[in-house]
Formats: sequence, structure tokens, C-alpha cells
Amino acid sequence: MRITYIGRQVNITDDMKQLVEKKLAKFDRYFPENADAAVTFRKIRNDECMEITISVGGTLFRAEEQADLYSTALVRCVDTIEGQIRKNKTRLEKRMRSSFRSPEPMPGDNVVIQEEEAFRIRTKRFCLKPMTAEEAILQMNLLGHTFFIYTDADTSEICVVYKRTDDSYGVIIPEKEA
Repeated sequence: MRITYIGRQVNITDDMKQLVEKKLAKFDRYFPENADAAVTFRKIRNDECMEITISVGGTLFRAEEQADLYSTALVRCVDTIEGQIRKNKTRLEKRMRSSFRSPEPMPGDNVVIQEEEAFRIRTKRFCLKPMTAEEAILQMNLLGHTFFIYTDADTSEICVVYKRTDDSYGVIIPEKEA
């Protein structure tokens, strides 16, 4: 697995890198060697925050944790991603065919995680009205939702605004394939 380290207002030491490599080696049994991981270190007030995003075959696995120490946040992130993998193992095998491998049970692995049944999907239809991102955020807040889909008034593209965990907002803008 190729690992990219990003430090936001933090210097990343070699010890931290070695610890991350050791913990992420656990995922080598799930993913092929062409998997990419991005590990972001940052400081939020008195806490240390770590975000891990693993990209393999067009599928993303992501975890973000805050703790007193980076090592604690790392353990929590790894546990979260492993839980995502185990919970959706069958779906991932179908979707990723050759790039995802079910792990062989390790000695002492007696954790039983029940996989969800088929997704329950509720369909909702509505008109996309041209508006700015600010108008979409206002509409989202009025509805009490955490995201809102709209057509951008300037570009006529379908975009999504969403509320982030730090109470700021984000905009997702689709990118055309080459």
C-alpha cells in the first residue's frame, strides 16, 4: 500500500510514519498492492486529529478520529475502517471482484460481525432549481438537512452543499471525465 502523509500545522516524525505503516499493514490482507492511503495529521485545539482515506479500485474507505494522542486516534481509525470492511465484505467482493480479498481468519480472530441485509432505499423526487451555493445552504438549513442538492445558477451543473462536522460548509462539484 502506498501511503501519503499530510501534516496540517503539524510536523510528522519518522516514529509517527512507522507506527502508521505498521498499523496499515493490517489491510494488506484485504487490498492489492496498488491501494493508496492518505493519512492526514492535524491539531484541533487541545486534541490531535487523524484522518485516513484508503482508495482502491474506485472505492474509498475513510475514518476520522480525535484523541489526546495520535496513536490513540490511529487505533480508532484502523478499527473503524476494519469495521467498514467486515460489515460490507460481501458487497465489496461483488463490486471489486479481483481487487478485494476476503482475509483468511487469523488465529484468535473470533469477532463475529453480522453483515447488513439489502439496503433499504427510500426514493424521493424533487425539482432542481438554479441557485447559488449560499441559497442552497439557506434552503438546507431551513429544511434541517445535512446536505442539499441543487443546480448551480452560473454553471448549470448539479452540485451538493453539506454541513461539515466542524460546523462549516462544503460544496461538492462534479468533475467531467476526460
